Amino acid sequence: MSSVSEGRFLSSSVPLLTPPPRCATLLTDDGVRVEAVYEPCTAGSAAARDGVAATAGTDPASTPAIVVAHGFTGSADRPAVRRAARAFAQRAAVITFSFRGHGRSGGRSTVGDREVLDLAAAVAWARELGHTRIVTVGFSMGGSVVLRHGALYTADSTGDSLDDSLDADTPVRAPEREGRTRRTGAHSDVVVSVSAPARWYYRGTAPMRRLHWVVTRPTGRLVGRYGFRTRIATEEWNPVPLSPVAAVPLIAPAPLLLVHGDSDPYFPLDHPRMLAEAAGPGGAELWLERGMGHAENAADDALLARIADWATAALPA
Repeated sequence: MSSVSEGRFLSSSVPLLTPPPRCATLLTDDGVRVEAVYEPCTAGSAAARDGVAATAGTDPASTPAIVVAHGFTGSADRPAVRRAARAFAQRAAVITFSFRGHGRSGGRSTVGDREVLDLAAAVAWARELGHTRIVTVGFSMGGSVVLRHGALYTADSTGDSLDDSLDADTPVRAPEREGRTRRTGAHSDVVVSVSAPARWYYRGTAPMRRLHWVVTRPTGRLVGRYGFRTRIATEEWNPVPLSPVAAVPLIAPAPLLLVHGDSDPYFPLDHPRMLAEAAGPGGAELWLERGMGHAENAADDALLARIADWATAALPA
């Protein structure tokens, strides 16, 4: 079981109409404890207040779940993540969590590498709660994680991944390249990636050069720890994880949505276009949002609602 302890939030937006959110500590396949929050779908609560029976969100088997993967330096309790959760909860149950090294989760951030195990634990928890249709929505670093997760965790649960002998950017299915334990039922059915990079080690913008300083320098990691509440691992990637652009072709047949702002200060538009091209004809839908900046902080309520509508409509019946 991925959930090792559970608690309750003290408040809920509709406490008398839907079950309140609950907290859990999930255990990843490499032994890291990750904080997570489950919120039931709130659809139908207005009808219930008017005296009409509300059935939406009461049966997990018939209600989709959206698992939200935040960006670097985020956490489950950050305002932008909570806002996304509220928007998504109008259409599905929602699980938010803090990646390792963030918030109240244990471990240290590997900036998109072993975080795929954190996401797998959250998706598996959604299935343990009874949800059979799962959407993963990731922002920035979380956007790269949902792409790799979609490539590495498949519905057949065979453990297929990428072979050690292959280059990190070679999009070929073969036995375990990354050498990690595979959790049954940890796959997603629809993948949504927002403001994700296409390739690793990108330093083409000033914000990304500052981020690399935070991640790679001792002084920068101190700034990350005390300034951004993010504990960063000191070890370099070994092996280098599958890049987002190499992961994209492996996500099919799961539907894939790529969302990117044309005013993103971190990753210019060649990143989403590269990802869309890698998906091949019909492999992904690409939204280029006019005036949008970066990740969850720049995603307004209207965009979040459109993402949730697209994702739930793309789910298998």
